[in-house]
Amino acid sequence: MAEQSPPQASHAFFQNRACAYFPCHQGAETLTFNCLFCYCPLYFLDACGGDFRIVKGIKDCTLCRKPHAPGGYERTLARLREEIRARQQREKPRTLEASGTLD
Repeated sequence: MAEQSPPQASHAFFQNRACAYFPCHQGAETLTFNCLFCYCPLYFLDACGGDFRIVKGIKDCTLCRKPHAPGGYERTLARLREEIRARQQREKPRTLEASGTLD
C-alpha cells in the first residue's frame, strides 16, 4: 500500500515532529497524528467522550487518541458545542410572568 501524505496543515491540523514527546500516545499513527489539541479542551468534562481512566483520583488520558486521530478536530468541536448548548440551557435566565412571579 502506498504511503499517504499527512493532511495539510491548517486551522484543523498541526503536527510538531520536533517535539520531544511526538507522538505522545503510544501506538498512534504518526503520519496522521494531530498535535493541535496537545492539551485537550475536553479534559474538564467528566463525560468528554474520550478513552480515559481515573488513576489515584486524577483523569489520565494517555490511552485516548480521539482528538489526535483523523476527524478529531471535528469531534472535539462538536462536543464543545454540545456542552456550551447544555450549559446555556441550564443557565437560561428566569423571566417574570404576567402575574409578576418568576417562572
